[in-house]
Amino acid sequence: MALTEADVKKALTEVKFPGLSRDIVSFGFVRSVAVANGDVSVEIVMTTANATAGEVVEREARQVLSALPGVRDVKLDCRVHAPQAAPTVQVPRDLLPSVRAKIAVASGKGGVGKSTVAANLALALRRMGSAVGLLDADIYGPSQHLMMGCTEKPMVNAEDKILPVDAHGVKVMSLGFLMDADTPVIWRGPMVMKALQQFIEDVDWGTLDYLIVDLPPGTGDAQLTMTQQVPLDGAVIVTTPQDVALIDARKGLAMFRKVNVPVLGVIENMSAFVCPHCGKTSEIFKHGGGRRTAEQLGVPFLGEIPIDPAIVAGGDAGTPIVVSHPESAAAQAFVAVAAEIARQLTGR
Repeated sequence: MALTEADVKKALTEVKFPGLSRDIVSFGFVRSVAVANGDVSVEIVMTTANATAGEVVEREARQVLSALPGVRDVKLDCRVHAPQAAPTVQVPRDLLPSVRAKIAVASGKGGVGKSTVAANLALALRRMGSAVGLLDADIYGPSQHLMMGCTEKPMVNAEDKILPVDAHGVKVMSLGFLMDADTPVIWRGPMVMKALQQFIEDVDWGTLDYLIVDLPPGTGDAQLTMTQQVPLDGAVIVTTPQDVALIDARKGLAMFRKVNVPVLGVIENMSAFVCPHCGKTSEIFKHGGGRRTAEQLGVPFLGEIPIDPAIVAGGDAGTPIVVSHPESAAAQAFVAVAAEIARQLTGR
């Protein structure tokens, strides 16, 4: 049978983009294919910052096409364009000059344990001797006041500034202090932006080494408001190992890059479960996806947080695992991640 364009495209699906598992056809890089009397002509156009990608793709494409039955000659027009520079983003004025480092904890989707990670990172940094604040910017689902075991309401000082509540040595501020537990937050974007602005401007955080900002999942108004109002020193992306979470984690990472916020790294939460009785490890949500994603996107992999029922119990009881079980493997994992974040920001 005569060679067809469909045969050529099928063969090119064997050519993966360097560093990724996806092929150049599914990416849409193959622009045109022509077949005539055993001569194959293919146009490949890619947009990437990877300077060597063109050479690798052209070499592998030539190999797979030359191996096709009936191919006499292969002509490849492989072009690589550098991505356009991101638009200039205005650096916001520093509304929190007494806070040395502001760190956003984010996730592309809900249900990955982002708030649990934020609470335990704050406590791990506090355990290391730093002055730490925890801002619950998850407007639609505030939970840090419960996770941190805050039983009192914030007070107002003589300058009409709200005083954060102290919980396990960490200064905590959350919309949960001000809302009834059963009242849903049904706010449009401008109201969300105003609430976050008040948390930044009208709260007396004092002098802090770190302010951990627990963002809502996704890439919406709250995330944009924080990047516009506060010059964030870095962002941490929380994900779980399964593919659906990793896809959304990539989106979150891309958002921070577009607004010029450094991505400190990726944390894989719910990485694996170690049976306390037999010691057997069970990969309930798969394993290793966070590390692979970090490597593919060129950001640090900060660490794996194992599944531990004590993490859930501690959050429900208001005593996160770094406080309730500081010698556990999970608590030690949080401390190790916190130490790496501190090293990146301070060089120590």
